[in-house]
Amino acid sequence: MAVKINENYLLLESNYIFTEIVQRVDKFQKEHPDANIIRMGVGDVIRPLPKAVVDGFQEAVDEMGHVETFRGYGPEQGYSFLIKEIVANDYAPLGINLSEEEIFISDGAKCDTANIQEIFGQDNTVAVTDPVYPVYVETNVMAGRGGPMDDEGHYQGIVYIPCTEENGFIPDIPKSPVDLIYLCFPNNPTGTVLTKDQLAKWVDYARENGSIILFDAAYEAYIQEDNIPHSIYEIEGAREVAIEFRSFSKNAGFTGTRCAYTVVPEELVAYDTKGQTHSLNMLWNRRQTTKFNGVSYPVQMAAKAVYSVDGQREIRESIDYYMKNAAIIRESLDQMGLRVYGGVNSPYIWIKTPENMNSWEFFDLLLNKTHVVGTPGVGFGPSGEGYFRITAFNTLENTEEAIRRIADLSL
Repeated sequence: MAVKINENYLLLESNYIFTEIVQRVDKFQKEHPDANIIRMGVGDVIRPLPKAVVDGFQEAVDEMGHVETFRGYGPEQGYSFLIKEIVANDYAPLGINLSEEEIFISDGAKCDTANIQEIFGQDNTVAVTDPVYPVYVETNVMAGRGGPMDDEGHYQGIVYIPCTEENGFIPDIPKSPVDLIYLCFPNNPTGTVLTKDQLAKWVDYARENGSIILFDAAYEAYIQEDNIPHSIYEIEGAREVAIEFRSFSKNAGFTGTRCAYTVVPEELVAYDTKGQTHSLNMLWNRRQTTKFNGVSYPVQMAAKAVYSVDGQREIRESIDYYMKNAAIIRESLDQMGLRVYGGVNSPYIWIKTPENMNSWEFFDLLLNKTHVVGTPGVGFGPSGEGYFRITAFNTLENTEEAIRRIADLSL
């Protein structure tokens, strides 16, 4: 007998979008070795870790070098010293009470939003906004919840909720019941947000239909305006229907250091085929203790330093830096006559491509004529066709230079 593969992987179309971008840019760079490429595509931060974080990291590494303070396996759920800081600093100021048992430290929100589907049955209906962070869709296809991609770019079996200019990039409540709902706000890729009233409608829908909301709040630190929830648990009843994902990557520069956390409230339940309820907190704990050995002690100590007075100040400086870039991009592109969204409560700017160009045509135009790299909107789903994402994660100098180059195109 020959070994068989998981044929769900064969349903995946082309490369992961960011891998495709890297390959195209690398090919262009080899063909044009003197080109000064400004990369504003992948949402990777460029500012260094805050000094307070580095100090915490180094002190923990030093501890690991002495027998008296060396640590081996830590708790898979995370060290209590970090979880206490999360409870006290990320949630208590919002009036949200969480127990330590409801927080699970991990090595990235990408991993958690991908892995969370493992605790749910394959016959659940998955709903995503469109455009959407591809990981939500593709991991469910890998798990068998999606069929082949149709001619419109939708994986069969997945419910797509269009977010377009016509609805202000605010997803409409599904007309029929769905089981698992992925929401990301501030949104990646459009940079738009939901007000508390708008998010409350989703919580009400989930409570009425027995759905679970998988809420990705990786960019909540960038929220600037009032009445925009930083956590779904600010909404009454959300503890009964929502799992929340947070990350230290985009606020504290941990993209290369890897630390995040997921909140699974203790009252959150789902059902087996006999109609009996089961705690999702317990199931996620079982999954993590079986498949994950926890985040390293030095990384968690570095994450703890995020909440120090100096750490918070330095993080705010970095966020302000990126948001200044976002304002420059947004305002400059608007002055060029382009239709621009996001960039107010998010480091992402979502652009309507000019002259009805498709997303990859605009990508090629910018790469070849300006040596500026962004992300084609169609890579985030069919409703992203005709749009383009640019990130504010760059230096001020590169941001200003990229805008000058784009302006010279006279779009």
